[in-house]
Amino acid sequence: MAKAFFVTGTDTEVGKTLVTTALMRAAKEVGKKVVGYKPVASGCELVDGELRNGDANAMQREASIPLPYAMVNPYAFAPAIAPHIAARLANESIQSGHISQGLARLKETAADWILVEGAGGWRLPLDEQHFLSDWVKREHLPVILVVGAKLGCINHALLTIEAIRRDGLSVAGWVLNRVDPDMQHFQENAETLKRLISAPFLGELPWLSDEEIGYPEHFLDIAALL
Repeated sequence: MAKAFFVTGTDTEVGKTLVTTALMRAAKEVGKKVVGYKPVASGCELVDGELRNGDANAMQREASIPLPYAMVNPYAFAPAIAPHIAARLANESIQSGHISQGLARLKETAADWILVEGAGGWRLPLDEQHFLSDWVKREHLPVILVVGAKLGCINHALLTIEAIRRDGLSVAGWVLNRVDPDMQHFQENAETLKRLISAPFLGELPWLSDEEIGYPEHFLDIAALL
């Protein structure tokens, strides 16, 4: 059966999709069949009568196995706002059972790995009472953390890892992504994170040019995940 990892971030816009698709490509390079899963997405556009999300599209393209869009992203909402608010505006509800059914269908494919990408940070509300992290806990998924390298990232990273472990889950690894090219004392912050985070370090993505961004997997080492 396929091994599933959940990719979360220290915040929104820290490069979860960049890292997720890079991990997918790195897995394919070592012979793994891999698919991506984006359970909940907002900020979607209508394409051929179907709401589609750019992040989910990228994951669909990287999959080793052709999948219909709905299998990659079961909950898609148009407004680029918190998904639980977008769902309410659309008179819908996000059901964790439906998300689990989608994951189970992916596990029935020929995939070796499933990369599940969250939305926002760890405590993403699905409704007024439940979080996406509750679902991750129920599915017992090991977590990969994307740390967006910017002012405040040490606090955000350590608090997120504390919350993940308090939920009884393991941190399978973490990636440092330089989202602010002008961050002062970047190297000192990076060394502090490496010293304080007791989980496998999977790599550091520098500020990438348009030419380099096509090959972020070259900056990752997935040996700890194999």
